[in-house]
Amino acid sequence: METRRFQITGMSCAACGQAVERVLNKTVGVTIAQVNFAAEQARVEFDETAINLDGLQRAVSDAGYEAIPLVEGDRQAQQQQREREQRRKLQDLTHKVWIAVGLSAVLVIGSLPMMLGMPIPFIAHWWHNPWLQWVLTTPIMFWAGQDFFVGAWQSLQKGRSDMNTLVALGTGVAYVYSAIATVFTSQLQGWQMPTDVYFESAAVIIALILLGRLLEQKARIKTAAAIKELMGLQVKTARLLRDGETKDISIEHVMVGDRLLIRPGEKIPVDGEVIEGHSTVDEAMVTGESIPVEKNIGERVIGATINKTGRLVIQATHVGKDTVLAQIIQLVEEAQGSKAPIQKLADQVIGWFVPTVLAIALLTFMVWVLLGNLSLAIVTCVSVLIIACPCALGLATPTSIMVGTGVGAKRGVLIKDAQSLEVAAALDIIVLDKTGTLTQGKPSITDCQSLIGQKRLWSLVASLEQSSEHPLAEPLFAYAQRQNYPFLPIDNFQAITGKGVQATIENSTIHIGTAKWFTELTIALPQKFRSQQAVWQRQGKTVIWVSENQEVVGVIGLADQLKSSSKKAVKRLKNQGLKVVLLTGDSRRTAEAIAAQVNIEKVYAEVRPSEKAAVIKSLQDQHHHPKVAMVGDGINDAPALAQADVGISIGTGTDVAIAASDLTLISGDLEGILTAIKLSRATLANIRQNLFFAFFYNTASIPIAAGVLSSFGILLNPIIAGGAMAMSSVSVVTNALRLQNIERKL
Repeated sequence: METRRFQITGMSCAACGQAVERVLNKTVGVTIAQVNFAAEQARVEFDETAINLDGLQRAVSDAGYEAIPLVEGDRQAQQQQREREQRRKLQDLTHKVWIAVGLSAVLVIGSLPMMLGMPIPFIAHWWHNPWLQWVLTTPIMFWAGQDFFVGAWQSLQKGRSDMNTLVALGTGVAYVYSAIATVFTSQLQGWQMPTDVYFESAAVIIALILLGRLLEQKARIKTAAAIKELMGLQVKTARLLRDGETKDISIEHVMVGDRLLIRPGEKIPVDGEVIEGHSTVDEAMVTGESIPVEKNIGERVIGATINKTGRLVIQATHVGKDTVLAQIIQLVEEAQGSKAPIQKLADQVIGWFVPTVLAIALLTFMVWVLLGNLSLAIVTCVSVLIIACPCALGLATPTSIMVGTGVGAKRGVLIKDAQSLEVAAALDIIVLDKTGTLTQGKPSITDCQSLIGQKRLWSLVASLEQSSEHPLAEPLFAYAQRQNYPFLPIDNFQAITGKGVQATIENSTIHIGTAKWFTELTIALPQKFRSQQAVWQRQGKTVIWVSENQEVVGVIGLADQLKSSSKKAVKRLKNQGLKVVLLTGDSRRTAEAIAAQVNIEKVYAEVRPSEKAAVIKSLQDQHHHPKVAMVGDGINDAPALAQADVGISIGTGTDVAIAASDLTLISGDLEGILTAIKLSRATLANIRQNLFFAFFYNTASIPIAAGVLSSFGILLNPIIAGGAMAMSSVSVVTNALRLQNIERKL
């Protein structure tokens, strides 16, 4: 199976997107195809043994459109090409709008005496001459409005209908009847038929729809601003450090393992690991974290972030499409091209919308003809055709999704698809893993008591632990190193699995390990230290004992400490009406100690990795079938992340966890959960507003356009119908852009 994305050109309305999607889904070898009209892109999953890219392109071409494959890894060049194409389209559309509006203004001014039923001094009678109006209207119809008629003809050849069909029919009927009335005026009068002309209506309708398209296109470009901003973060060059010399090279030439120099104030070119220096790094543009993060030797850095204070030398670990920024851009693009479940109703309506409108327009025309009013029949038929457009329905959901996912990316929250965004708005339970999620994921020194002085105790500990491979050895050794305690030479080093380490220092035998091991070694444990161990263990801490020549000389407490944001995040989640649960494989005592610190009441402890998914399933199976989110960062969390209604991975965690999740918090800050939930709720509310406006607009406007209220003196002029139709799409896109304002509230 292969998944590819295509740029689709030639689409003029949401019905076009439906047509492309329908054709692709019917193509042999295609598993699923989704077309995003707002982004003008298609995402196709297909069996490459059954069909290739050429076959997919032919299928789209046969439907009357063009599919251009988007090549992964060359996004910046593709984005620049799309921007050039958009600028060209906007320029062409702007020229057409100016000409159409200018000529339409002359037509409308010339028609004012007829419309008002009274002469106007500065408007000569010949301005309303039908032959002059015909001449002025023709370039508007067949130059400015050429795309409507070409699109309608192509749709007719393919046996379908779309917005072009409605506009071409509506303006075409007005234009043709007006031309007949101009040429055969006396004959029509002899047959007692109206000789009114509607040139100005046809011209103004085309002008207004083109103006609406221009405004809509400008607004839609803004919805894709997030991708442009992310791509703008990418660094163009890197400073390669080799044999003591530096050389500026293109970012494309950086390879994994290269040593790169980053000076204060410069952007970090690629993902890497610090091998020299110390600094603070501003990661706000990628993770959303506003406070610069300290970076020491051994810590990772992310490409496109800014080195603030010190000189750093990093070793490149990920380059090109494998960098965090490249993956963020890919995820945002995929999310913006996906469909939310709420869009299904709009898709179903769009599928039968245009044929239904055509039927209503024909019925309207026939009814008014049977009632003996041909003029009203023409006016109402044209109004129904013009005012009904499925574009607002087609734009309602994808524009909100594009803006919402873009805002999330700027705040360090990556959303895999639109469905995840929708489900996140309805969450009931948040299940948190402990290690690396609530806590920092690495133990640190919290307490120390010594009988021989801190300097002597830590010199003994550091000297032994620098040779140990135990997970607890690293924080012990790092602490002593940071405090600049001296290291002593050791002999006869031994590591006893599950117990501790021992060695000889200056003719003294040193043991570092557990209380149980010390008991086996018949080393007496002072009551004072045993009491202290009990207190620390109740707090969820690990206790390390140190002895010299069979006598205890000190105890050290270590703990995987809470992240600074954990307690506040849990409180805010509860304030949102969410139930928070802790799920961990750690001992119950440790789990309950951590839970108590953040005020989590429900704890699942000592749960094996294979059992975590079952716990999620049991929560989902409660009587009210709540929506459950799982937040984790490790490989053992992947099954639970996949089982949850929404899997949320910590960006600092493993690739497996991130791949299994629906949302990713790049910074690892649990505050991102609140951001994701608030953003999803705001986006869903925005979508509902758009759908309501779109449905209400069409439901209310079509009957009025058909003349249902004509007996009350209410009749919709085709010009007003054209303006209303044009503005409906603009209003939907503009409403979606309001989501950008929520960034300040997250």
